[in-house]
Amino acid sequence: MKGINQEWAFDFGIGTPTEGYIGVSADTLYDDDRGYGFQGNGQVFARNRMDRDVKVMGEEQLQQSFCIPKGMDFIIKIPDGTYRITAEIGDAIADTHTIIRAGENKAVLPPISTFQGEFKKVMFTVAARNGNLVLKFTGLAPRINNLHISPVETLTLFIAGDSTVTDQAAIGYPYAGWGQILPALFKYDVLVDNHAISGRSSRSFIEEGRLDEISEKMKSGDFLFVQFGHNDEKSDPKRGTKPYTTYKQHLKEYIVAAKEKQACPVFITPVHRRYFNDDGTLSDTHGDYIIAMKELAVEENIPLIDLAAESKILFEEAGIEGSKRYFMWTYPGEYINHPGGVEDNTHFQELGALRLAERVAEQIRQLDLQPLRMYLR
Repeated sequence: MKGINQEWAFDFGIGTPTEGYIGVSADTLYDDDRGYGFQGNGQVFARNRMDRDVKVMGEEQLQQSFCIPKGMDFIIKIPDGTYRITAEIGDAIADTHTIIRAGENKAVLPPISTFQGEFKKVMFTVAARNGNLVLKFTGLAPRINNLHISPVETLTLFIAGDSTVTDQAAIGYPYAGWGQILPALFKYDVLVDNHAISGRSSRSFIEEGRLDEISEKMKSGDFLFVQFGHNDEKSDPKRGTKPYTTYKQHLKEYIVAAKEKQACPVFITPVHRRYFNDDGTLSDTHGDYIIAMKELAVEENIPLIDLAAESKILFEEAGIEGSKRYFMWTYPGEYINHPGGVEDNTHFQELGALRLAERVAEQIRQLDLQPLRMYLR
């Protein structure tokens, strides 16, 4: 395995790879000894658009040959750390449409479309964990021409939260948390490191050592976004808290952890569930937990994004029926991962997660949270 200061460059497609690049063909499947390759239940194809009798070098060679990874992961064995990824995508004779995800199913870029003969270089920043980096490729007509990976130090936005925020696994599609979509709304200057995990409260997240894990990585100038409440409201003694006492006490630990590293803590009020009153207004199931978080933000003089208020506006505008498209309300047979259908008023489909992530991004602008604001797309 290469060291943390090493860089990786891959040339995808058919033929001899460009000098200085590792060649990856359609049949380069992941092997632990090799340390890179495709893996998954999809298919990979390869093309070279250049006449074999014509000699090309360098940039032109990198563009003319490519792989078409339809529903496949590209895995690189790599030391844990933060990496800047530069990918080139395009096709000399066809329009393309590529979606790149990272890790569990993290959105790192908006969908990438190119016209015939157009090539785009896109950049994003991700964290490698557990000794590997996983990039997922989908889309209507996906391409990957070449890939460059280099270690970086950059501003990190850490997220602590629950299932409404977490990176939902691809096997649960279209389940998604808003923290899963947020990275795609930032330029490559920011790493969004989402530590939110399903079922956690402000209390259990700390007691399981998850805040300690963030603290070990956090550095001066970073941000820590904190959204809890859904599971704090439960009677479970391992998770439950009381709004004005233990909830506030645990939330204050996140403030302390961030300030000890000279990072900026930001509270986010818990997003609403989809429960409507007879008059079409949204029913508030969080109550005092929202008020308590707002009180603590004022007491400690830290920024607060009122996602409870933002989600109320979003869901009420959509209405009782229209809001179902944001939540995991699906018909039997609509999604292969949920053959029996789902009726879930707490968790989101990707569209809902996207709309909430957009609201978070807009509040970053409104609050002028610098330098985060300047790095939004």
